[in-house]
Amino acid sequence: MKAIIHKKYGNPDVLQLAEVAKPAPRAGEVLVKIRATAVNQADNHLLSGTMRFSTGLLRPKQPILGADIAGRVAAVRPDATRFQVGDAVFGDLSAHGRGGFAEYVAAPQEALARMPDTISFAAAAAVPLTGVTALQGLRDQGGLQPGDRVLINGASGGVGSFAVQIAKALGGEVTAVVSTAKMETVRRIGADHVIDYTAEDFTQSEKQYDLIFDTVGSRGVGEVKRVLVENGRFVTTVFLPALAIPWLARTEGRRMINLMARPNGADLALLGEMLVDGRITPVIDRCYPLSETPEALRYLGRGHARGKVVVMVKGG
Repeated sequence: MKAIIHKKYGNPDVLQLAEVAKPAPRAGEVLVKIRATAVNQADNHLLSGTMRFSTGLLRPKQPILGADIAGRVAAVRPDATRFQVGDAVFGDLSAHGRGGFAEYVAAPQEALARMPDTISFAAAAAVPLTGVTALQGLRDQGGLQPGDRVLINGASGGVGSFAVQIAKALGGEVTAVVSTAKMETVRRIGADHVIDYTAEDFTQSEKQYDLIFDTVGSRGVGEVKRVLVENGRFVTTVFLPALAIPWLARTEGRRMINLMARPNGADLALLGEMLVDGRITPVIDRCYPLSETPEALRYLGRGHARGKVVVMVKGG
């Protein structure tokens, strides 16, 4: 099968399109013929070697990146009873070695959910990692309740574009913080209010919020605290070392949280339901063929993408 591999750490230039052996599913796994995958900032971080103490000190242990997948089950192990050959599935393999930048992947059945019949493989591949991150950050860590005033910093990216829609679906009044060029994008997906960060600093406003959901890490703890109501919550997907200090993470009744989202089949299935009934719609900036995965990662790394960047695999 064809796959995008890397044998050393570096930038997307070290990626190669290669012919590799098709994986064989092990106990509890199914073989998925991938029709679409998506690139995430985590792929660029892993590629650069910033996490080499867990991914391989001198060279990568897993040569194929890619967490988000959508495709059809091509083979099943006898003990993998949730799916049958031909089922359309999607999932997040970030906790299972990845392997999505390829024509096939062997995946644990618990990492997958049935793909709604009414959506495309490209749309399904755009959802798992970033959609679940947004859902868990808003609902579980952020405790979002109907009527809450929610500010989303970085609202036009992969996680942010889902966060706007999920916050609306959960009953929040949503303020989106984006650049000038992306204001119309977030209005289109449901933001009630939009702040252009090139013209206005939301931390200097008199308006306060029940929940701030941050995807860019551009503001410090002290800055966001002043625009949180008493008992407000700040949840960030970007690790802030200050929040590892308990007295900073919870001050004056406000909770400050470094989000560590976890792949979850039940949450993925819920997002599938939200796709079907229209509560969420993936924002896809552009699609690339598998052979151009390096360029997809370069484009994502430049920070200009609106929503998700998808890679279509042969036959997708």
